[in-house]
Amino acid sequence: MRNYIKKIKLSLIILALMSHLFILHPNIDAAERVPAENIEQFVDVFNRIKEQYVDDVDDEVLFRSAIKGMVSGLDPHSSFLSTDDFDELKIGTTGKFGGLGIEITTEDGFVKVISPIDDTPAQRAGIEAGDLIIKVGDESLKDMDIGDAVKLMRGEPGTEVEITVLRKQVNEPIVFDITREIIISKGIKTKIFNDDIAYLRLSSFQSNSTNDLKSAIYKLRKNSSKEIKAIILDLRNNPGGVLGSAVGITDLFLKEGKIVYTKGRTINSKLEYSATAQDISNGLPLIVMINEGSASASEIVAGALQDHKRAKIVGTQSYGKASVQTIQELSDGSALKLTTARYYTPFGRDIHTEGIKPDIEIERKRDEVVSLPEPYETDNQLFETIKIASDMMAAEL
Repeated sequence: MRNYIKKIKLSLIILALMSHLFILHPNIDAAERVPAENIEQFVDVFNRIKEQYVDDVDDEVLFRSAIKGMVSGLDPHSSFLSTDDFDELKIGTTGKFGGLGIEITTEDGFVKVISPIDDTPAQRAGIEAGDLIIKVGDESLKDMDIGDAVKLMRGEPGTEVEITVLRKQVNEPIVFDITREIIISKGIKTKIFNDDIAYLRLSSFQSNSTNDLKSAIYKLRKNSSKEIKAIILDLRNNPGGVLGSAVGITDLFLKEGKIVYTKGRTINSKLEYSATAQDISNGLPLIVMINEGSASASEIVAGALQDHKRAKIVGTQSYGKASVQTIQELSDGSALKLTTARYYTPFGRDIHTEGIKPDIEIERKRDEVVSLPEPYETDNQLFETIKIASDMMAAEL
């Protein structure tokens, strides 16, 4: 009798799940609907855990874990966000929180640094793009949900946390003791080199970045003792940000042509952006600096300017994140962060996982002192880029 009741209960659950799918998603093709045997298998496993697992497990925990597993298996950038995780994400997007100052993803079960944020504890401590964070304190991050890893690294400003990383070409793990701070994303840094080369450093793409960059260029022109004859746009360790700002900044240097387009499975995911014929630099020689920490919006800018041969791209190969995520809030206050599209350069290049290859490769040399003012004296990539800009200016004469 007991087994009979279980079978009835199982059948009712399967029927409820199938009805729920069909009622809420009537437009799904029959071929794409979840087969009954898969739902039955899920419920069978669920029941076995409830009956046989050594400890009692809450139903909600099991369902949440199942959802997390389903989404995390898609790609490193899609995830299910609990209400707490969603709140954490909203804190992060305000641009002000207590933490280390790094943009992260997951790779091989560990947390990978896309890039450290400028002027943050992580950057000052020496965290680099590509580092794999394997431990926070004594707690291993192996196969840990990225939201849980973020919670370990965030905390009250002024508190200290120990971070252990693996780094390419370094045999032993590196341990950093980092003091958390309020992380505020900074604006644009500017400098004039050799009296006529404008240098602009953009650390992230925020909603006001286009106007900020435009104002910075005008200000440099106004304050320079000589006429500006070349521009260097530094996007190294810039993990991306607002798509509209990437389009707007690219548009500042183009007179015509496509900037970027996106493709996905839904109508809303198919978008195309083109230049509006402004090029505020009037065709001045332009160099864009990238490295392995340049991702997403940075790659949109570099890819478009490279395709149109408007700029020389220098540095090292970029990260290779050409996917677009949307945040969809669910009825209970949790959310789904889902990859819904990929973007392509104007000439149709798919640079996802491949990245942008520079026209001129300049590897970073650690701790090499060159003839540049503070705080650039150890930046051999910038030193070489300034020489390239000078050569481009000479070729224009």
